[in-house]
Amino acid sequence: MTTGKWLRPVAGVVLGAFAMAVQAEPIIQDIEFSSRPGSKFEVRLDFNEPPPEAKAYTIEKPARIAMDFPGASSKLERKRYSLPYGNATGVVVLESGDRTRMVVNLVKLVPYETRVEGNSMYLVVGQDGDDYLKPASDPNRLPTEVTPVADVDSEISDLQFQRTADGEGRLTLALTDPSVDVNVFSEAGDIKLQFVDTNVPERLMRRFDVTDFATPVQSVDVNTTERGATLTLKTAGDFDYLAYQTNNEYVLSVKPLTLKEVEERRNEFAYVGDRISLNFQDIEVRAVLQLIADFTEMNLVASDTVRGRITLRLQNVPWDQALELVLKTKGLDKRMIGNVLMVAPAAEIAERERQEIEANKQIAELAPLVSEFVRIRYAKASDVTKLFQAGSEEGGSLISSRGSVVVDARTNSLIITDTANKMQEIRDLIELVDIPVRQVMIESRIVIAQSDLTHNLGIEWGGGYIEPDLNGNIGSISGDTANVAALNQSIINGTTPSVSYPGALLVDLGVASTSGFAVGFTSDDLFLTAELSALEAAGEGEVVSQPKVITGDKQQANIKSGTEIPYQEASASGATSTSFKEAVLELDVTPSITPDDRIMLDLVIKQDSVGELVPSGRGGFIPSIDTTELNSQVLVGNGETVVLGGVFKTEDLESVNKVPFFGDIPYVGAFFRSTSISKTKTETLIFITPKILADTLLD
Repeated sequence: MTTGKWLRPVAGVVLGAFAMAVQAEPIIQDIEFSSRPGSKFEVRLDFNEPPPEAKAYTIEKPARIAMDFPGASSKLERKRYSLPYGNATGVVVLESGDRTRMVVNLVKLVPYETRVEGNSMYLVVGQDGDDYLKPASDPNRLPTEVTPVADVDSEISDLQFQRTADGEGRLTLALTDPSVDVNVFSEAGDIKLQFVDTNVPERLMRRFDVTDFATPVQSVDVNTTERGATLTLKTAGDFDYLAYQTNNEYVLSVKPLTLKEVEERRNEFAYVGDRISLNFQDIEVRAVLQLIADFTEMNLVASDTVRGRITLRLQNVPWDQALELVLKTKGLDKRMIGNVLMVAPAAEIAERERQEIEANKQIAELAPLVSEFVRIRYAKASDVTKLFQAGSEEGGSLISSRGSVVVDARTNSLIITDTANKMQEIRDLIELVDIPVRQVMIESRIVIAQSDLTHNLGIEWGGGYIEPDLNGNIGSISGDTANVAALNQSIINGTTPSVSYPGALLVDLGVASTSGFAVGFTSDDLFLTAELSALEAAGEGEVVSQPKVITGDKQQANIKSGTEIPYQEASASGATSTSFKEAVLELDVTPSITPDDRIMLDLVIKQDSVGELVPSGRGGFIPSIDTTELNSQVLVGNGETVVLGGVFKTEDLESVNKVPFFGDIPYVGAFFRSTSISKTKTETLIFITPKILADTLLD
């Protein structure tokens, strides 16, 4: 027991130290590359903690800089990185055992230096000149001697790219020395320019993206090497280029090729065989064929009917072109059977092939029939049978004249009877077409946004006068009849007359008393009330319709939501009948998925509402339908939203109510009139968002 208690804390300490050691492992989290002035570039490694002390060494052939980081691991997504700098080809970061190694591959060995800042380590590779070389005591000095870059006499001072009227991409370079040595060539579909002993300013040392110019050139990469400047033009499509120089301007023109030019070029380079020279006078055709077979080391069989003599002189032409010329001259043809070339007269080969077809037909007519039950998984069995009407190699349908197909709609299966060869063709066709159709969800949002500003301004005022009788008592009342009842009741009761403020009105030109203020004045025999109300309201309304539908690729889908409006309609006999009109929100869409996972949509969107009733001419009324419709075809990315259209409508309404004559009096007339201004703006927007459903959802 004592020993166990003593071992537990020791084990805890050991495990804690091991856990701390695991947590303290340096990890390379990121790597970045950047160019520096003087034909230098920089590599930055980011660690999760201060980087460990690196052990570096160099190799002259091939030129490499290798750095080992003991105890470090790499969490980088990639192991190899290509570099666009002139003297560097790439960087490789590999993790092996208890260390991680970074190797920088160079064209030529140059000096380097390292520094550490926080959790980052920087490696600067390159040189500014001879004075850059470090002293021998410097630990970062390379153990090999570095040859300085040759003196540079010329420079590319400016670079311009433009598109001509013919669609050509024209690159214009300004040179300080017109006698510079230039090499232009095509490599792996790209165009490269090499200027010997030529420098490039730092501002031009980058990639120029010229895709928007719509020319065969996609981008221009400008770099420098120890030999000079190098420009790489990335291209697309079929093109031809022309380079020329005028004084200090060097121009490279890249033009696209038309379909006719492309076809001519293909015909020109249709023969790709090794070149051969043949110069013979009156030689047998079989001997020429034997010479070509010996030259190409090809198996050749010539028919007994191949005879005749030929004279030919062919100098440095592809051997397949020479063979083609010999065969056409003597009316011969060839067939490649496996690795053997068979040569015979064209008529003989055609007759032999015709006989083979006849023999195959006879075999098919006598071949035994077999039956097979085929279950269709995704398509409709009745639709698949229509595909069997497509022609086969023998012509006609895939089903032979002796075969038959029976459709079992209940199990969605086919019962096929035919020969074994035909059965294999049918199975291959079913395997190609019986696949799940990709599904697309189309989400549509129809937004009707309204904003209105109502401005109402009016005044309410009125009054009444109490007329005493002969005895001095309260007699009748004149003025606002709205308060007559209340005043008469006050007279009967002998109480003081009272009215409500506001409310004792002679003139009502106001608005609803939802807000406002009242001013009143009273005396023994006179009361006057005035009420001024002002109402200004601003509001925004939004009605959103959001239909969604899921359909298959290239399959039409339709969704409706709304009501049918009934109305009476009179017939010729005088009887009435009930008819209906639709007022619905309708989405009709047909999606087509493109090879790059975008979606072509054929859309018809309708938003109907009930309008006014109009006479039908037979004593009835027919409701009108207010329609908003969009018919369009758009190409949308997967999951992207596109605004298809908008209808903007503005209504301005101003109305004035006033007392005749008094309302027209300047200034004072404002107390005898009311003005109402209404502004309504309505905008209809339609948003479409298609999404391709994952194939895993269809399994």
